[in-house]
Amino acid sequence: MKKSEKLVTLTIDGREVQAEKRTPLIKVAKKVGIKIPTLCYHEALEPYGVCRLCTVEVVRGKRTRFVTACNYPVEDGIKVWTQSEKVIKIRKMVVETLLARCPNVKIIQDLAAEFGIKKSRFENLDEDCILCGLCVNICSQIVGENAIGFASRGIDREVDTPFAMPSDICIGCGACSWVCPTGAIKMELETVERFRKLPGNERLCRYTLMGIMSYGLCANSFRCYHCEVDQRFRDQLNTHPIFAARNIEIKPVKQYFEFLERTRKR
Repeated sequence: MKKSEKLVTLTIDGREVQAEKRTPLIKVAKKVGIKIPTLCYHEALEPYGVCRLCTVEVVRGKRTRFVTACNYPVEDGIKVWTQSEKVIKIRKMVVETLLARCPNVKIIQDLAAEFGIKKSRFENLDEDCILCGLCVNICSQIVGENAIGFASRGIDREVDTPFAMPSDICIGCGACSWVCPTGAIKMELETVERFRKLPGNERLCRYTLMGIMSYGLCANSFRCYHCEVDQRFRDQLNTHPIFAARNIEIKPVKQYFEFLERTRKR
C-alpha cells in the first residue's frame, strides 16, 4: 500500500489536516497545536478513555457523536470540534464531578478554575484517586508485574494490591507513582522497608530489578531521592527510567544508552 493510501483527510476546528488512518484523534490534534485536556492518557500506554475529559464532537455526514479523543481513530472526511459549546458543557460536568470526588487535589482545583467552577453541586467525597487507571496500566503494560489492579465495583471500586496485602511481586520501581496525576500514589516507607530488610546480596536497586543495569546493591538503602543515577535519569530523559528500559521513544533512547555507558565506566 502506498503511503498516500494510508492518509486520511479530516477537519479539526475548521482546519483541514491529514493523518495516518486510525491514529488516535488526540495525537493528531496535538500535532497541529490543538490542546485537548486529559487526565487518564499517556502516549506510551494503551488509551483507556475513562476520565472523559478529552471528549470532543465528531461530525460525520449528518451524524454527530461525542467521543473520547484519546482512543478515537481518525477517519476520512470527519469534522471534529474540540471547543464547541456542547463539548465545553460536557467537560465542565466531568470536572465538576471530579471536584466533588477530589476537592483537595491541586490538578482538579486547577481544572475547575480553568472552567470557571468555584464549587461542585455534588457531595464531596474527599478522595485523592480518580480511578484513571494509569498506575494499573503502567504496572501491567510497561513494568510487566501486575502488582496492583482494580478491586471491587461501583462506588467501592479502588486501586489495590491482590487481597489488599503487600505485594511480593512489586519491584519498587515507582512508575505507578510517577504517572499518577493526582499524587494519590506515593512511595511509602512500608514498600521501601520491605526491600531494606532483605539480605544484602538480595537487596538490589530498582534499576537492576527492572533490567536496566546488570549490577547494583543499593548504596542508598532505596532512598531514591538521594540517588544520583535516579536524578540523572529524570534530568536527562525527562521521564521515568522504565520507559527508557522498554525502548519507548518519548525522547531519543540513544541519550539513555550514552548515559548508561558513562555510568558503567565509573
